[in-house]
Parts: sequence; structure tokens; C-alpha cells
Amino acid sequence: MVRTVRLTGSVLATMFLDGIANLGDLAAFSLSTLFWLVFRRPYARTLVPVCVAVGYQSALVVVVTGLFIGLVLAVHSVNQFTKFGFVTLSGSVINASVIRELGPVLAATMLAGRVGGAMAAETATMRVSEQIDALSCLGANPIHYLVVPRFLACIILIPLLTAMADIGGVVGSAIYCIEIYGVEAHDYWRHSRDFIHLYDVLTGLTKPIFFGAIIALVSCHRGFRSRAGAEGVGRAATEAFVLSFVGILVADFFLALATTAVNSQISRWTTLLN
Repeated sequence: MVRTVRLTGSVLATMFLDGIANLGDLAAFSLSTLFWLVFRRPYARTLVPVCVAVGYQSALVVVVTGLFIGLVLAVHSVNQFTKFGFVTLSGSVINASVIRELGPVLAATMLAGRVGGAMAAETATMRVSEQIDALSCLGANPIHYLVVPRFLACIILIPLLTAMADIGGVVGSAIYCIEIYGVEAHDYWRHSRDFIHLYDVLTGLTKPIFFGAIIALVSCHRGFRSRAGAEGVGRAATEAFVLSFVGILVADFFLALATTAVNSQISRWTTLLN
């Protein structure tokens, strides 16, 4: 029994220390990326293809995801609101949920699987095949050449993709509520307009900037630290998605706290001024 407890404690201590070491390594990797981002312009020949892969090739799947988010929310919400006689309010609740939370989080999750996994697999393959070492031998900094373009593409394009997902969610909700269920269009859009404010839209488009940074940094870090062989590449891609997903949820929690506090202050000052 004592031996089992000691073994369990040793395993947990090793996992904890490894986690702290990986977190510190990720922090150093992130600071190095920000350094090269600030002090040296990225190469256009590496930035443009990454932007095409992150933005153009991800647009369709993000729009489809947003469309069905709106449809699913509409199916469940309309039935519940009908029971209480507030069916015309369904649009305001659904659209607010999509714009504030579900659109940014689910779009980022989808992109963590598609974009983040691809980044991790690509950089891991370059690590295994010693292409990253070859870049260093040629005098090019691997983080500047490989990571900075991916970081820039994610923080610039993921908010735009999130906006497309939000539009898809709003359209999907309207199609079901108005065209299928028969909610009055005037009341549907009027309540949505009164309930959703510019601050909600800005908040929903600010969060993806942080989500994009998490996806790029975590995925490239896992790729750079990949183990040898096909198993190492596969594990790097898997770890990139899992850690990006967890990072997105943790960041969303703290961003929600921050935006709620800011919104409360804005409401208080508006009340005082009026």
C-alpha cells in the first residue's frame, strides 16, 4: 500500500513538473515570437500562403458551422419560448448567444482542429526531417521564418472568420424562426436590434484575436518540440488541438469576466451621466 502511494505520488509529481516546464517553454517561445514580430518584418513569400490556408480555405467550413449553430439553437429555443408565450424574443436570445459566445468559441474550436492541427503537423514534419535545423544553418531564424507568419495570419484572419460564422448563425436562426416556424419577421428583428448592442459585437470580435494567438503559438510550439518519427508528428498534432481547445476555454472564461466588468462600468457611467 505504501509503495503504491509513493509510486502514485512520484507519477503525479513528475507530471506536475513536466507541465510547469512545458508552460515555461511555451512562454519563452511566445516571447521569442513577439520579439521577432516587433523587430523584423515577416517574409511575404511565407505570409501569403499561410493567409490563404488559414483564411480562404477555412471560410466554407466556418460558415457552415455557424449556419448550423443558429439552426440548432433556433430549434431548441423556439420550443421553450413558445411555452411561455415569448416566441418573438427568441431571435434576441439566439443571436446574442451566437455573437457573444458560441460564434467565437465554436469557430475557434473548429479552426484549432483544422488550422492548428495542420500547423503542428507541418512544423513537426520539418523538425523530424531536420528542415528547421537547416534553416538555422542557412542563417534564418526558424521562429521568424515559420512562426511569425502563422501567428499574424491567425490573429488577423480568425476574427474575420468568426464574423462570417456569426453571420451564418444569424441567418440560420432567421431561416428557422421566420420561414419555418412562422415568427413575425418585424418582431424578430426588432427585438434582436434592441437586445444586441455595438459593445456585444465588438466583444465577440475581440475574443478571436486572443484565440488565434493561442492556436498559433500552441500549435507551432508543439510542432517545434515534436518527437522523432510518424508517431511524434501525430502526437504533436493531437496535443496541439487538445491544448489549444483547453486554452481557448480558459481564455474565454477570463475574457468573459473582463468584458462583463467593463460592461458594468460602462452601464454605471451611462446611468450617472443621464
